[in-house]
Amino acid sequence: MAAHLSRRVFLFVLLYVILQGKCETRKSYTAAVYEHAVFSLPPSEIKNKSVALSVMKQNLEVFEKATAEARKMGAEIIVFPEDGLYGFEFTREIFQYFTEDIPDPQTQPDWNPCKKYPESANSPVQYWLSCMALNNSIYIVANVGDVKYCNLKSDKLCPADGRYQYNTNVVYDPEGKLVARYHKQNLFMTEKLNYNQPHQCEYATFTTPFGKFGTFTCFDVLFREPPISLVENFGVDNVVFPTAWMDVLPLFASVEFHQAWAMGMGVNFLTANLHKTSFHMYGSGIFTPQGAVVYTHNTTTEQGRLLVAQVPILRNAPTKTAPYSNRPLPTEKDGQTTIRFQAELFADSFDFVTLSRPNDSLTICQKAVCCHLNYSFDESPADSLYALGAFDGLHTHEGHYYLQICTLLSCANSSTSSCGQPTTNAKSRFGNLSLGGVFNTKYIFPEFLTTDGSSLDLANGQWVFEDDVTGVLIVDFFPFIYDALSSFGIRDTGVYAIGKEQQSPDLSLIQASGFYWIMDERYN
Repeated sequence: MAAHLSRRVFLFVLLYVILQGKCETRKSYTAAVYEHAVFSLPPSEIKNKSVALSVMKQNLEVFEKATAEARKMGAEIIVFPEDGLYGFEFTREIFQYFTEDIPDPQTQPDWNPCKKYPESANSPVQYWLSCMALNNSIYIVANVGDVKYCNLKSDKLCPADGRYQYNTNVVYDPEGKLVARYHKQNLFMTEKLNYNQPHQCEYATFTTPFGKFGTFTCFDVLFREPPISLVENFGVDNVVFPTAWMDVLPLFASVEFHQAWAMGMGVNFLTANLHKTSFHMYGSGIFTPQGAVVYTHNTTTEQGRLLVAQVPILRNAPTKTAPYSNRPLPTEKDGQTTIRFQAELFADSFDFVTLSRPNDSLTICQKAVCCHLNYSFDESPADSLYALGAFDGLHTHEGHYYLQICTLLSCANSSTSSCGQPTTNAKSRFGNLSLGGVFNTKYIFPEFLTTDGSSLDLANGQWVFEDDVTGVLIVDFFPFIYDALSSFGIRDTGVYAIGKEQQSPDLSLIQASGFYWIMDERYN
């Protein structure tokens, strides 16, 4: 009897412990991203490795202060930007001075530079980053230069100068151990002169107590590999993203684009950008499947910015359905009296129709893409012009990728030829707005971008989108809080929205769109 009772008590305690464990399951973690105003020198002054190291040390000192501050605020992981240790615009010869030989943690799983000094004496940057992680008990994500020397006789792919140089992300865990290394796959324009593309695409992941992470870099986000595969094939539900992103309005503003990717893929997206206003580089944030938790997009200051926020732990990332097929496409209405025209947007020829009435229902198609808009204006000055546009084709300006886009945007002036030009000139206020599009892909990303006349805003919480199994993406705008719109849109494979840190009650739409793009290295 006593033994039976004892077993009952044991089972009760075990059940209680299991239930307590479930109740105490973590629901969030604290993340930080640092937008860095990088210190650099003119290429002519970087004559050797010693000078290059002095440049990197100045930037590392800033990283160290940001890491300590983030840790005081509870951060468990911090992300720094692409090129954040040295800047850019170097020749291949000069860039070699910024590189170190970084081991692969898959083959050297115990590499811990901070704990293995003086073995790591030849890797001072890796030693510094490792000790930053260890001393602050935090995951650190940074972008560095990796070099691998090769033999021209035995390696037929060996570059003529005898070395591979890689744009590289590294991740150190709270013990200072290297847990991930990633060589950038999709190099942007002149990067190809300084860096080498890895022979095979790399899929870098690391597991933490608060989720599984993947990493890639800047231009990679426009391609299928590795970003889509990391989510779909490797079970990643968090992505750390060092970037040196140059804003291009109206569709490719940093935080606009990055929020859309997080929402479209259903993951947490931690993005750290360089801050260099002369190159239109600004905009970092922490984004979830529900949108931005915190972001910055400051075009006036030359200072860096630390962002820290609570991020939800995602248990089961949504699975994308198969590509849409066998569905009726909306067609353009014969009775539409609005003006139809073509105009260029980021070097792509869009088909547009103007919003010429106080309220209307419009449809515009290009090839397989059809876009539908219901709207009404509350206020629309005579010199204000909005247009609904569609694009379906291969984008070839500053990169090659296939795009399908539906967009509602504010034109730069009252002329249709200005539609698609970068502008923050948006004056009209909408009473209601609903934008829908039909695409032939399972990857859809929504953008929404507003302005108060001087800065940009994501208008979080004031719009919603639905990506249903019919392939129709609907974005609805709630004008009772934000009554002026700059742009609104959807794109297959990418939709984004740009914003500022303080919300304004008087915003105009710059652009709203839906994106789809075929991200394929064949177009790179």
